[in-house]
Amino acid sequence: MAFLAYHFHWPQEEILAMEHAERRQWIEQISSINRRISEESEGKGR
Repeated sequence: MAFLAYHFHWPQEEILAMEHAERRQWIEQISSINRRISEESEGKGR
Protein backbone atom coordinates (compact mmCIF):
# COMPACT_ATOMS: atom_id res chain seq x y z
CA MET A 1 0.00 0.00 0.00
CA ALA A 2 2.80 2.41 0.85
CA PHE A 3 4.37 1.69 -2.54
CA LEU A 4 1.25 2.91 -4.36
CA ALA A 5 0.74 5.85 -2.06
CA TYR A 6 4.35 6.94 -2.52
CA HIS A 7 4.37 6.71 -6.31
CA PHE A 8 0.85 7.92 -7.10
CA HIS A 9 0.00 9.94 -3.98
CA TRP A 10 -3.30 8.11 -3.69
CA PRO A 11 -5.12 8.24 -0.34
CA GLN A 12 -5.23 5.11 1.80
CA GLU A 13 -9.00 4.78 1.41
CA GLU A 14 -8.73 4.68 -2.38
CA ILE A 15 -6.00 2.04 -2.30
CA LEU A 16 -7.89 -0.12 0.18
CA ALA A 17 -11.04 0.11 -1.95
CA MET A 18 -9.25 -1.64 -4.83
CA GLU A 19 -9.35 -5.38 -5.30
CA HIS A 20 -6.09 -7.14 -4.49
CA ALA A 21 -5.54 -8.05 -8.16
CA GLU A 22 -5.93 -4.41 -9.21
CA ARG A 23 -3.42 -3.22 -6.61
CA ARG A 24 -1.01 -5.92 -7.79
CA GLN A 25 -1.36 -4.77 -11.41
CA TRP A 26 -0.51 -1.20 -10.45
CA ILE A 27 2.49 -2.37 -8.43
CA GLU A 28 3.75 -4.41 -11.38
CA GLN A 29 3.40 -1.42 -13.70
CA ILE A 30 5.22 0.93 -11.33
CA SER A 31 7.98 -1.62 -10.84
CA SER A 32 8.36 -1.98 -14.60
CA ILE A 33 8.64 1.78 -15.02
CA ASN A 34 11.20 1.98 -12.21
CA ARG A 35 13.30 -0.80 -13.76
CA ARG A 36 13.25 0.90 -17.15
CA ILE A 37 14.29 4.24 -15.65
CA SER A 38 17.07 2.55 -13.69
CA GLU A 39 18.36 0.73 -16.75
CA GLU A 40 18.30 3.95 -18.79
CA SER A 41 20.19 5.89 -16.12
CA GLU A 42 22.78 3.10 -15.83
CA GLY A 43 23.27 3.20 -19.59
CA LYS A 44 23.94 6.94 -19.55
CA GLY A 45 26.68 6.52 -16.97
CA ARG A 46 28.86 4.44 -19.27
